Amino acid sequence: MSTTRSQPTWLILAVASGGCAAFNGVFAKLTTTELTASWAGAIAKAFSLDADNKVVEYAIRALFFALNLVFNAVMWGLFTRALTLASSTVRVSVINTSANFMITAVLGALIFSETLPGLWWVGASLLVAGSVIIGRREEGNKAGGEATTVTEPLIEGTNDADSRFKDEDEPDNHNGLELNTVNDPDGERSTDDEDATLK
Repeated sequence: MSTTRSQPTWLILAVASGGCAAFNGVFAKLTTTELTASWAGAIAKAFSLDADNKVVEYAIRALFFALNLVFNAVMWGLFTRALTLASSTVRVSVINTSANFMITAVLGALIFSETLPGLWWVGASLLVAGSVIIGRREEGNKAGGEATTVTEPLIEGTNDADSRFKDEDEPDNHNGLELNTVNDPDGERSTDDEDATLK
């Protein structure tokens, strides 16, 4: 799949995943809130039933719980697909989190008549800004090339294919690898190891 075609796809999937996460939270809250009891009473009255009919209330709560599970599964499916299509997992997480915050705020205001204080918006903005900063830092590290560190081996010796380590008590005619130097953890080479034992 080409880069130009996959970029909008992962973006749409990341936003949809954030939206599903927001609806997942809404249905989880509707499973336990008193608002559901009032809705169940209105639905029971519409079907000429008693407003306190617990069967209707439990059925609606079970429906909301099932929708909670469905949206959770769909959210993870969309999020995972977006991760596989995007070049950066941080980008997907930033878009997902931002969409989740904004849609949650709108749904909370529409369904639960919640008013969010300015401090919530400040906190949400800081979380999104922090995610963007981390994403840019990750992208900067990728653009600059990954630094590779080369470390010297701790033990140096002859590199013959048929060589192996040999102890002092082995005869000289035995093919073996004799230690030339030993590198200590500070990177200095030591050749004064008299008994050829690593310390």
